[in-house]
Amino acid sequence: MKKKLKFIIPIVLVLFGGVYKTVLAKPAKAPKPKIAGTVYVMPKEFLLNMADGRYAKLDVSLVLDPKEVVPTAEGASSDASYGALPQEPAVRDVITNIVTDEPSNDLIQRAGREKLKKEILKGIRENTDVKVDEILFTDVAVQ
Repeated sequence: MKKKLKFIIPIVLVLFGGVYKTVLAKPAKAPKPKIAGTVYVMPKEFLLNMADGRYAKLDVSLVLDPKEVVPTAEGASSDASYGALPQEPAVRDVITNIVTDEPSNDLIQRAGREKLKKEILKGIRENTDVKVDEILFTDVAVQ
């Protein structure tokens, strides 16, 4: 009898554990996405004269608010949109005005880029109706 209990008790415990895990335990929460909105890739690069006489080539993307609806171009994925932002010329104007007033070191150094991103974000929010959460510099070259 004792020998049978040695085998039955572990089996019963494993069964109870399985029932608890599948029926009674709360499911794990899905991880929060690192980027919650749509990433909008500005379709044309920026070629800018910097305040200190150097040139910068800059590719910019916008992380749009999840509630912001952007018509997508044909064949584009839902994760990234290209060239369909209605107020894109106003956004480009804000970025151009802010970046060209800065010395080239602001684009070369990380702290300077972060400062520029904050200024651009503030400028877009003040001058356009585009709901942007974050600015991304996807490619930067300074000569």
